[in-house]
Amino acid sequence: MFKNIGPGVLVAAAFIGPGTVTSCTLAGVEYGYGLLWAMLLSVLATLFMQEMSARLGIITQSGLADAVNSEVQFPFLKYFIFGAIFSAIVIGNAAYEGGNIGGGTLGLEAIFGITYAPYYPFVVATFVFTLLIIGNYKILEKVFILLVLLMSISFIVAAIITQPNIEQVLEGLFIPKVPEKSMLMIAALVGTTIVPYNLFLHASLAHEKWKSPNDLKMARRDSLWSIGLGGLVSMAVIISAAALKDTQITNAIDMAKGLEPLYGNLAKYFMGIGLFAAGITSAITAPLAAAYVANSCFNWKSGLAGFKFRAVWLLILILGLAFTSLGFRPVTVIKFAQVANGILLPVIAIFLLWAVSRGSIMGRYTNSSLQNIVGLIIIVLVMILGVKIVWTVF
Repeated sequence: MFKNIGPGVLVAAAFIGPGTVTSCTLAGVEYGYGLLWAMLLSVLATLFMQEMSARLGIITQSGLADAVNSEVQFPFLKYFIFGAIFSAIVIGNAAYEGGNIGGGTLGLEAIFGITYAPYYPFVVATFVFTLLIIGNYKILEKVFILLVLLMSISFIVAAIITQPNIEQVLEGLFIPKVPEKSMLMIAALVGTTIVPYNLFLHASLAHEKWKSPNDLKMARRDSLWSIGLGGLVSMAVIISAAALKDTQITNAIDMAKGLEPLYGNLAKYFMGIGLFAAGITSAITAPLAAAYVANSCFNWKSGLAGFKFRAVWLLILILGLAFTSLGFRPVTVIKFAQVANGILLPVIAIFLLWAVSRGSIMGRYTNSSLQNIVGLIIIVLVMILGVKIVWTVF
């Protein structure tokens, strides 16, 4: 199975992480089915953006940063663009890494029954550091993906068992409403689904998997099935959590109540294993993504064992650990990470849309006029959302 899957499943696994479970659970508890439309639009936008990323990787046989490097001729402009890209990735991935470590921490809380132990983040970070420094994490990652898949199936079944009101679910999906004080939550749902660093990773993974333009159809099918399933799982989490209306969510035990219709008293252990698996898997991916971006931006040509490569992922890991060690609750850190990603997304999306619109990069596989219009609409919407978030927070 793992030999035949494309990079789409890794993209989906990246957004079905602790941030998704936390944000979708909180959205369901606080607003019922009311924000399902935000998740649906986020999934559609993800499909659109990731298709462009995969197409760029297959046609150019390089990554997004490599395309910018080859196309921009003015050194000052090139350094400015790379500075913006690298800063966005470092800031976004550091926040995201904090959420990943927080997710692993929540999993340990559920498994061992300790509400919050200050050393849990260090346990998770040490585990991630060991896997990264050794480099033999691929087999474990496959096990983690299977564990996350178990959690995903659990939520879909749990959503069915809660017997949701189908009419209300459809209304939540297709009639957009913005309840009072819901803007931060909407941004979190967008940020947990359209992950900025995935736009870099998908291009790199796609050109490693596929070598010919004839493979574009296969790549699109891979993305459609994987990301579509990820979106279905995310919506199932919201629907499951909607049954917990008015419940105060402060830890993984509270979040596990969404699985109680299926697993009863064992729910907290399934939630704990799933959150820990999702946290560790994503905590490996986020630092590596930042290191790959730095590798391309600065043309280091450094391998996995290179000093500069390791220095970047270690920086992200340390910053993520700092986020979770400053006294913030894991749920709070995860929410902040998703909001940060939602704000930083336009920066990365603009460069992607620019790259796939240039004939000198994509040849005859550039975006159509309709695709450019849709891309611009997505960018404008997430920019407006980001401005509203900043205004709301400050």
